[in-house]
Amino acid sequence: MDERQRYDRATAGLEPPFAILDLEAMRANGGAMARRARGKPIRVASKSIRCRDVLRRVLGMAGFSGVMAFTLPEALWLAAEGVTDILVAYPTADATALAALAADERASREITVMVDCPEHLDLVDEAVAGVASRRDVRVCLDIDAGFVAMGGRFRAGVLRSPVREPGEAAALAAEVAKRPGFRLVGLMAYEAQVAGVGDRVGGPYGRVLRAVQGRSMRELAARRGRVVQAVRQVADLEFVNGGGTGSIEKTVREKAVTEVAGGSGIFHPRLFDFYRGFTGRPAALFALPVVRRPAPGVVTVLGGGYHASGSAGPSRLPQPYLPPGLRYDPREGAGEVQTPLLGPAASDLRIGDRVWFRHAKAGELCERFDVLHLVEGDQVVETVPTYRGEGRTFL
Repeated sequence: MDERQRYDRATAGLEPPFAILDLEAMRANGGAMARRARGKPIRVASKSIRCRDVLRRVLGMAGFSGVMAFTLPEALWLAAEGVTDILVAYPTADATALAALAADERASREITVMVDCPEHLDLVDEAVAGVASRRDVRVCLDIDAGFVAMGGRFRAGVLRSPVREPGEAAALAAEVAKRPGFRLVGLMAYEAQVAGVGDRVGGPYGRVLRAVQGRSMRELAARRGRVVQAVRQVADLEFVNGGGTGSIEKTVREKAVTEVAGGSGIFHPRLFDFYRGFTGRPAALFALPVVRRPAPGVVTVLGGGYHASGSAGPSRLPQPYLPPGLRYDPREGAGEVQTPLLGPAASDLRIGDRVWFRHAKAGELCERFDVLHLVEGDQVVETVPTYRGEGRTFL
């Protein structure tokens, strides 16, 4: 029985559109990620999961520990539901959530917030000014991990923190240390130019990309080590976080890094097909029904416009996955309410058949569906709510 037959049989009683998670593929992906981490813990990026049940299952796997949340309200909710050791990966300006954090004994113990400037500390102080019994706020410093060359004229990597050099990090750490109500416990530097950019690319561009990534990791390893050393002179750090699914085996080589982040690799979406260092199994899929046959070699499915975030382009579209041999009409792409698909496989599809898709990214799929149907073999063994299904849409 091939994959399409297995998924069709497992979900025969469901009406598409719907989303599934193949549990065997999920476990295989998690095990592969843990082996790449070589004993260092992987902090699970919740934005790549967005389902509490799946998050719980991943945290139960060997090699995974702690959560990297994407908003403070999400972290407060997870902590209230029993999740521990939560790092909020992005700075927050949510005064209401900050006040709730400082007022809650459990949340303030389990949640760490991100800062990269004194203004973030000022905002926390203002937000919690009215809290009667303020708890200390755990703080992590975000360090710029981008690669800069040619006197600053060339940059690879996302624009995140303004803190880059050891002296800058030590100065911010000292600012945290001298303020009452804060405790510096962590440091993070995310090398997006390696972790989030696939290197399985041919031709001159691929050679240049791999060369830049190699130079970037060498530069960052030396700089991150100096930054950590400088900050440890000020505070006794509990963790130093780096990397992501695409760079796990590279980032863990650094002595200064105590843990890595990862999440997308659990679902292995389309964008993670383009890495030379590892392979994964597509685990999260969604099914759309064929509703038209407008011309020979063409079918139309219901919905499909589930574009991924990031720079707009074909790479952000879902991939028609099963049956193989389908492609988008370049004039229409993936539509809001219907999507034409072309190719030889369209001739064998009938109205009512399913087309299985892979999202370009991981957790964003769960913003479209309120449940995930968990598949084991050729059966749906459980149906669990996504964040959306629990009425939680944080971004």
